[in-house]
Amino acid sequence: MTAKKRGLGKGLDALLGVGSDVNLASSSESSALKMLAIDLVKRGQHQPRQDFNQDALNTLADSIQTQGVVQPILVRPVADGNSYEIVAGERRWRAAQIAGLHDIPVIIKDVTDHEAMCLALIENIQRQDLNPLEEAGALERLINEFEMTHDAVAEAVGRSRPTVTNLLRLLELDNNVKKMLEGRKLDMGHARALLPLTLAQQSEVASKIVKQGLSVRATENLVKQYLAGYKKNNSKNSPKDPNISRLENDLSQRLAAKVSIAHQSTGRGKLQINYNSLAELEGILKRLD
Repeated sequence: MTAKKRGLGKGLDALLGVGSDVNLASSSESSALKMLAIDLVKRGQHQPRQDFNQDALNTLADSIQTQGVVQPILVRPVADGNSYEIVAGERRWRAAQIAGLHDIPVIIKDVTDHEAMCLALIENIQRQDLNPLEEAGALERLINEFEMTHDAVAEAVGRSRPTVTNLLRLLELDNNVKKMLEGRKLDMGHARALLPLTLAQQSEVASKIVKQGLSVRATENLVKQYLAGYKKNNSKNSPKDPNISRLENDLSQRLAAKVSIAHQSTGRGKLQINYNSLAELEGILKRLD
């Protein structure tokens, strides 16, 4: 089944005046289609993708040798005036070099840093080339470097607000877990399930996921067990209410026996009186009369 292609966000679409399929080949006063020497083109500084699969590049290079570069890459002029920076299409540029091309078809468009980052991110999202952490890093840059809100970022990249927020939360993961996610050993569902845990617990559970091949549902259940254990231990180690401690001491003195009170936040609780023999129990009962 062919994956549905994600469109541009409305905000960026209006901003750039381009179609929802990132087809920038249409000529206009601000853009031009031409052939450029491939060595005049350099990698874009806003490229969110760090990992390029070599086998996939080789396959694309074989296609380019046969059919040429079917879709032009998008570039923008560099300040020195002698070269161009890739805005969208780095995979095609890399594959064209492998194929031995000396020239490559380009669309030249003068876009801002903000627009360049949005276009690079959107192109990779549409082609599903980014791993979740790369996408989260790019979204974070849009927020931090261009002072965009979560809503604005969601609109610009054609994502829902909750999706943007969930992706950004992945940046809070333990570094070992991030490496597993980057290496495709974990998927986003696993990673999201780990977020409520401490960093040490995240790493521990992530290792179990990989070793045991746990599903997302199994991971969620395992995380619940960790959280339940943490709450139980935390409640044991938490200081007792001074008023409860005072009552325990008063009762222990009156009954001449150790008294424990387990009081819950609901108002309910347990009163426990300890004795070491039947004779001691009889003495406690007499004092209760």
